Amino acid sequence: MKYYMIAGEASGDLHGSNLIKELVKKDAAAQIRCWGGEQMEAAGGTVVKHYRDLAFMGFAEVIKNLPAILRNLKFCKEDIAQFAPDVLVLIDYPGFNLRIAKWAKAAGFKVMYYISPQVWAWKESRVKLIRQVVDKMLVILPFEKEFFENKWNYKVEFVGHPLAQVVQDFLHHNPPQPNTGKPVVALLPGSRRQEILVKLPVMLQAAQSFPQYQFVVAKATSLPDEFYAPLLQAYPQVTSVRGKTYELLAQSTAALVTSGTATLETALFGVPQVVCYKGSPISYAIAKRLITIKYISLVNLIMDRPVVTELIQNELTPQNIVRELEAILPHQQRRQIMLEDYRQLKAMLQQHGNASEKAAAIVYSFVTEGHRAH
Repeated sequence: MKYYMIAGEASGDLHGSNLIKELVKKDAAAQIRCWGGEQMEAAGGTVVKHYRDLAFMGFAEVIKNLPAILRNLKFCKEDIAQFAPDVLVLIDYPGFNLRIAKWAKAAGFKVMYYISPQVWAWKESRVKLIRQVVDKMLVILPFEKEFFENKWNYKVEFVGHPLAQVVQDFLHHNPPQPNTGKPVVALLPGSRRQEILVKLPVMLQAAQSFPQYQFVVAKATSLPDEFYAPLLQAYPQVTSVRGKTYELLAQSTAALVTSGTATLETALFGVPQVVCYKGSPISYAIAKRLITIKYISLVNLIMDRPVVTELIQNELTPQNIVRELEAILPHQQRRQIMLEDYRQLKAMLQQHGNASEKAAAIVYSFVTEGHRAH
């Protein structure tokens, strides 16, 4: 069978790669063409466009890069038409993927969506479009099934969260080594240029207040060292790793994490964290008017309560980071409470088994049965 997948950022590349690994076990003759990154390629996909060329974050940035986005849309449609896949599998990245879904459905292709757009957070009206153009939706958060089915009468399949299995497998194959140096604090400033430029400098300023700790930046694999050099220049005591975020988390005492998938990964590794978010003033002002959720981190959203502290926009200052980080270091009460909450979170996500395997089974049977969900 022929599969065409589109992931537009680092987390999508990770989830897409695990989906590909499971798919090829079920379909040895699978031909997989995709938009993604190194991980999807390593799993067996043919990558035609790297997500680093797609990751425009925030309203202002999207407007500025509109010509590039329109070119990408045009190229994508032509490439799908030429490849003629048996199914199109879209992975998160809604601004782009829903436009492709609309076109693909009209062109007669089967459309599946793995990892729902966060329509429960904002742009809920997108559900109307999803119902029209997506044949089958696979969701990974417990509350999403209820949201789609009870509120919108749209049947979806809940497969569990793929990260629970990913982290469990990593720790099984890479048991944490004893750390002989200073205790480590991980800095996870994100994978997009815009977000790193805004958040990493604030994190680095805060790091100066903790000389007894070793701060380590997890560099995005999609960005070169030259990008980070000027940011890190004034902080020779801060080190960095690339493509080793999990190894870093496995030996970290605490972490400063940008919002997104990384907050959940950090929790699954059992590392107390402070969530840091700051966007451009224009993008943040627009988002604040549109977003309807109480929290920005996946940890708090899934648990439906403030497990981890979120420092958002103007609250993200070196002084606030120092205060919040101090509260979750060893021997602090807040640290123990957070670790207990993490254990509950992990149990909640692991009870559904291997999400990637489940998703691959649904994709494969959907294609082979040749039926439509509607």
